[in-house]
Amino acid sequence: MSPLDRIANVSVLKQHEVDKLYKVENKPIVSTSDQLCFLVRPRIKNMKYVADIVNADKAMGRSRKYKIIFSPQKFYICELVLEEEGIYGDVSCDEWAFYLLPLDEDLLSMELPEFFRDYFLEGDQRWISTVARALQLLNSLFGPFANTYGIGRCAKMVYEVWRELVEESEGDSQARRPEISHVFLMDRDVDYVTALCSQVVYEGLVDDTFRIKCGSVDFGPDVTSSDRSFKVLLNAQDKVFSEIRNEHFSNVFGFLSQKARNLQTQYDRRRGMDIKQMKNFVSQELKGLKQEHRLLSLHIGACESIMKKKTKQDFQELLKTEHSLLEGFDIRESTSYIEEHIDRQVSPSESLRLMCLLSVTENGLIPKDYRSLKTQYLQSYGPEHLLTFHNLKRIGLLTEQAPGETLTAVESKVSKLVTDRAAGKLTDAFNSLARKSNFRGISKKLGLVLERKGWLGLEEVVRLLNGNEFAPTEPVMEENPAWEAQRVILAVFLGGCTFSEISALRFLGKEKGYKFIFLTTAITSSARLMDAMLEAKV
Repeated sequence: MSPLDRIANVSVLKQHEVDKLYKVENKPIVSTSDQLCFLVRPRIKNMKYVADIVNADKAMGRSRKYKIIFSPQKFYICELVLEEEGIYGDVSCDEWAFYLLPLDEDLLSMELPEFFRDYFLEGDQRWISTVARALQLLNSLFGPFANTYGIGRCAKMVYEVWRELVEESEGDSQARRPEISHVFLMDRDVDYVTALCSQVVYEGLVDDTFRIKCGSVDFGPDVTSSDRSFKVLLNAQDKVFSEIRNEHFSNVFGFLSQKARNLQTQYDRRRGMDIKQMKNFVSQELKGLKQEHRLLSLHIGACESIMKKKTKQDFQELLKTEHSLLEGFDIRESTSYIEEHIDRQVSPSESLRLMCLLSVTENGLIPKDYRSLKTQYLQSYGPEHLLTFHNLKRIGLLTEQAPGETLTAVESKVSKLVTDRAAGKLTDAFNSLARKSNFRGISKKLGLVLERKGWLGLEEVVRLLNGNEFAPTEPVMEENPAWEAQRVILAVFLGGCTFSEISALRFLGKEKGYKFIFLTTAITSSARLMDAMLEAKV
């Protein structure tokens, strides 16, 4: 519903004779319309929902036209289900190839939050070709993309499918000078730690507190200081937000105070104006100042609301625990903090996040701690979470140490004995048996931001990241400092990226003179990752 609202809101749809909108859920539709149109993701449960409605109409002797629009594409399995349910001949099907939603001037989202669970937990590759098509769409507009790098199994598969699409349409963009010089594809499971950490930049905290959907957020009465809620679009067009979005939260209040003083100064200018100057002020500046004042009030309200919530949660203590986990210090103390968090039943999602952060940074929990934390969690939050623990273990977010240690030892012996590609294949085989993080080793090796071409010199890091890296055999683009495109990089996140990661890369780009464009399957956060492990999808 949220992506559709960004493209065609209710009033636009009503102009095109849409009578009423319903959310796809397990409720009967009460409508007198003689046509029903279903705009759905290609999932089995959605087909069964449509079938229930059509079959209910048939049972009542009601005749209507039914159209199913699959977005972003139609899958064969959906047609099979429609056939099994006996309604294939009653419906007409279409596709809406909706691949990219621009959320901001540098951020594109595919709005596929289910990608993470489908691929990384279920091993379902249904969306690989969808991402490849999105990449090809960008390649046809801003390519050709000559220098493409990637890391992760999913990234490699997307790259291979995309290359096939490029070959099929060879010649479309060959003569054109590219507007993007480098493309990086990254799997979410290459780095779980960043996504599991608390976000401390303003945009990340707004997302954690209010949940940003498709680039907009609903600020409730606690923020607006009224009995109304406001839906606010958060992007570079919001002058107040654009200046604080990437700032550490501790700097935001100071900025907003200064902004309020500046606005007041601009308002005060009216006092010494003659009639002509006042007329110009009202026609040219007043509307903009009022809009800025409204946005400033909302962001101050949002900051106050975040502060209240974080003070209640003892945010400083939480950050201290996270820092200890990242540095590998005071692990016993951190474990005790997590146990207390579980016992106080602060939040099932937050307790799970801290357990996962402990597990990923320590390359798995020792069996005694794993059993103890699991037992306490199930006693606090209920036995229905048993499946959640199974999911987290399977995806590599919450694991026991013993098997991982054994594999690490064997794997290191193998890598010393064999240095050719066979070692990589053997490593892949071990990785498929037990996913492990190697966080501590990687963080030491990547202590600095490294500038280099490709993965050269990072072979050990890549091995610890479970490999599947690729790079262009020969970078095609000639060095030309004046060529603006050489400074534009497309970063593709498969499985979602956080606002903190986007802020970090914006900062890096500013420091190094690069412009980053982000393409993600969806915006994610620690809460969304945990939610994905709790849900069941078909």
